[in-house]
Amino acid sequence: MSEGPATASRTVRRIGARVFDFSRQIAVMAVVNRTPDSFSDHGATFALQSAVDRALQAADAGADWVDIGGVPFGRGPAVTVAEELERVVPTVRAIVSARPQLVVSVDTNRAAVAEEAIAAGAAVINDTSGLGDPRMAVVLAASDAHVVITHSVGPPRVEKPAAHFEDVVGEVCSFLRARAAQAEAAGIPPERLILDPGHDLDKNTLHSLELTRRLDEIVAIGLPVLVAVSNKDFIGESIDRPQGERQTGSIAAMVACVLQGARIVRMHDVPATVDAVRMIEAILGMRQPVRLEHNTHPTRNV
Repeated sequence: MSEGPATASRTVRRIGARVFDFSRQIAVMAVVNRTPDSFSDHGATFALQSAVDRALQAADAGADWVDIGGVPFGRGPAVTVAEELERVVPTVRAIVSARPQLVVSVDTNRAAVAEEAIAAGAAVINDTSGLGDPRMAVVLAASDAHVVITHSVGPPRVEKPAAHFEDVVGEVCSFLRARAAQAEAAGIPPERLILDPGHDLDKNTLHSLELTRRLDEIVAIGLPVLVAVSNKDFIGESIDRPQGERQTGSIAAMVACVLQGARIVRMHDVPATVDAVRMIEAILGMRQPVRLEHNTHPTRNV
């Protein structure tokens, strides 16, 4: 990948029907899982209409885009390509039809699924394997879709050895640089690449905390950085909270990442995330307050 300045992560981008200026805004990505075994919602949006309703609710709450997943990353029973397509494609089509301005991404590591999802209207492919499928870059190069290149180790859905890195941030940076170069060589312009360090994906809690602490090194690669920290186990283990009680920790981790340059946040609790993001934007001077009233009038003598 050709070298670019770190400020490239703040360039203006058209993603689907939306234009994002990452120098002035943080994009909120909502999570919608069409799976019966999601770690976060345990199948609450497995039914098609439930998934579509959740996506539209997220948009009404201020989400900029929604990420549709048909197969969880973690261990579990195999899901065929046909099953994943049946879960993902109708969902994308229904959401795009109902809200054409809403960016829709699909969380998949299969080129065949990505191809059909893009044809159905998906503007982004969120690839947790980091272009592990040899055809993925070819499919994306033939489209206008963005791709999120995520760091992970080996294929999803299988048992793996205990996580080990000599320098997790250095190794993640090397992986992301190499896969971005692979994407560019296949014909995907850097203007359509997004990076994700992959919190908790084949990493333990100490690794995810280190990635969070040193996220600025990943941002320095020069491409927009997405973080998916919501409800992850590194948060639960850090503050000793089970699933369902990690909202505060998730928001704190998200804020830490944004302050180091993350510009897309993949989160489950959209209303709380949108409030937190709008506040960070105001603090960083990216946007003006909605109103100015406090102590703006001269004191009147009685």
